[in-house]
Amino acid sequence: MAEKRNDSKKSLKLYYSTKEVAEMFGVKESLLRYWETEFPQIKPQTTGNKVRQYTQKNIDLIAVIYNLVKVRGFKLAAARKMINENREGVEKTAIILNTLIALRDELTEMKRQLDSLV
Repeated sequence: MAEKRNDSKKSLKLYYSTKEVAEMFGVKESLLRYWETEFPQIKPQTTGNKVRQYTQKNIDLIAVIYNLVKVRGFKLAAARKMINENREGVEKTAIILNTLIALRDELTEMKRQLDSLV
């Protein structure tokens, strides 16, 4: 999931491998490669060995796509349309939703801890 990203580590690297990005979102590497064909905005750099290297900008866009497709359940065509028509609004919505999910998870954990005290 997108929430699994380690924000303190992400600023230390300029490029991430397909495997690292797939692990950040809990998806298969093949899904990322497929999304590259469906969303031309995802343009990882490639080395001479054809190894994909994702930048933070790529990862941020993948987070938006992940939110639309995996979290909110949009079809790829609808997600592509939303990104093309209102990328900034979609990004803000994704950030808000991820914050709310993280807050919910934290509250759930606090409730679990409180319940164990009783």
